[in-house]
Amino acid sequence: MTQQHTDFILSGSYLLPDSQQSNMLSDAAVAITGDTIVAMGKKEEILERYTATEYLHTDHGLIMPGLINTHTHAPMACFRGLADDLPLMTWLEKHIFPVETRWTAEMIYQSTLLSLAEMIKSGTTSFCDMYLFSKEVAKATETSGMRAWIGEVLYDFPSPCYGELENGFSYTAELFQHYTDHPLITITADPHAVYTCSPQLLSRLGQVAADHNSLFVIHLSENQAELDSCQERYNCSPVEHLENLGLLTDKTLAAHCVMVNDAEIKLLAERRVNVSHCQESNMKLASGTAPIVKMIEAGINTSIGTDGAASNNDVDMFGEMNTVAKVHKAARMDPTAMGAEQTLHAATQGGAKALSSSSSIGTLAVGKKADMIVLNMNQPHLTPLYNIPSHLVYAARGADVVHSVINGRLVMENRTLLTLDEDRILQQMRKIAQTVAQYGKD
Repeated sequence: MTQQHTDFILSGSYLLPDSQQSNMLSDAAVAITGDTIVAMGKKEEILERYTATEYLHTDHGLIMPGLINTHTHAPMACFRGLADDLPLMTWLEKHIFPVETRWTAEMIYQSTLLSLAEMIKSGTTSFCDMYLFSKEVAKATETSGMRAWIGEVLYDFPSPCYGELENGFSYTAELFQHYTDHPLITITADPHAVYTCSPQLLSRLGQVAADHNSLFVIHLSENQAELDSCQERYNCSPVEHLENLGLLTDKTLAAHCVMVNDAEIKLLAERRVNVSHCQESNMKLASGTAPIVKMIEAGINTSIGTDGAASNNDVDMFGEMNTVAKVHKAARMDPTAMGAEQTLHAATQGGAKALSSSSSIGTLAVGKKADMIVLNMNQPHLTPLYNIPSHLVYAARGADVVHSVINGRLVMENRTLLTLDEDRILQQMRKIAQTVAQYGKD
C-alpha cells in the first residue's frame, strides 16, 4: 500500500468524536492536512495509510472536540476578583462601568491575552466575545491562534473605546471589512442589552447583522431588574421587546435568558434563537437559574458560556459543564436532568450550532476543521474509566488538558503554550493590576 503524506497525526488511547459514549474509539488517531481532518480511525490503520511531518502520541490520552465558549468578555480577566459579592446592577454601575472608562487599548490587548491563555489551557478552542476595544481583542486572538466570533458592544451612552455612538457603527464597519473571509475570526453585531440600548439602536444593529449575514449577540433577560425595567419602559418583557422589533431569528445568540416564561420559551423555539447558558455567572450574581431543561425540551439550541472572569471568576468550560449538569438536577429534583452527554453536547455541538458553524466545528469528522484537545486520563480522579462523557462532565478539570490543536495548528503541547508567552503575559498583567487597583483609590 502506498502511504499518503499528511501534515500531522495525533493519536491516543481514546477518541471521542462527539458527545456520545457509543461512538468512542480505542487506540485511535486523527490525520490532519492543513486545517482539515482527512482521516480518523484505529491508530494502526491510520499509521499504515499515512506518513506525517509531525506525529504526537499520548498514552492514556483522550482526543476530543475542543470546547466552544459562546459567551465571554475576554479582557475582563483584568477585573477578576475586583468587585465580588455584589448585585448585578451595583457591580456594573458602581464598579465595572467606572473602571472601564479608564481602559486603554494596551490594557485590553494584554488582558485578552491572559484570558486566551486561560482558555487554551482549559480546553477551549473557540469562543464568542462581546466587549470593548474589539480590534485589540481580535489582534490578541490572531496572536493566539484561537477561533473566535468577536463584536464591539454598542449602547446608548458614549463608549471608552469609540466615544459617541455613531463612531461605534464606524468602528464596527471597520471590523467587518478587516476580517472579511478571515479563517479564524468572524465579526458579530452586538447590542449590549435592552436596558442599555434604545429600540432604534437595537433595530439598526439588527440591520447591520442582516447586511453582513452575521450573528446578533445580546444579553437577554438576565435578571429580575432587567425584566422590571423593560416592563416599565415598553410594557413587555425583554424577549417580547425583541420580538416586537423583529430581532428574534436563527442568527440571534441570546446570553443568559434566566427570566423567561413558558410562552417566551415557545417563542424562542419558534424563532430558532440560540441561547448561551452562563450558570456560574448567574449564580454568583444571584440572577437565578435559567430554565435550560425546558428550553432543550422545547427544541431550543442551547450552548454554554462562562461569561467574563469578573463574574465567574474563570473561563474553564470543564468547571462550567460540571456546574450546569449538577445545578439543573437540583433545580428539577431530577437526577436524569442535564445528563453528561447532553451537557457535553451543549459545550461542543450546541456551541457550534449557536455560532452557525456546525458544518466545520463541534465534532471530529473527516472534512471538518481540526479543532481538538487531548486530555491525560491517567490520573487518580479519572480512574477507573467506565464512561468518558461522564468523566468529562463530573470529574475532569481544565488542567487535565495536555495538548490543543486549533485549525490544524498545535497551540499547546504538554501544557506549554506555543503561540503565547505565558510568563510575559502574567508579568504584564501584574503591572496592569497595580494600575487598576489604584483607580479605586483615586
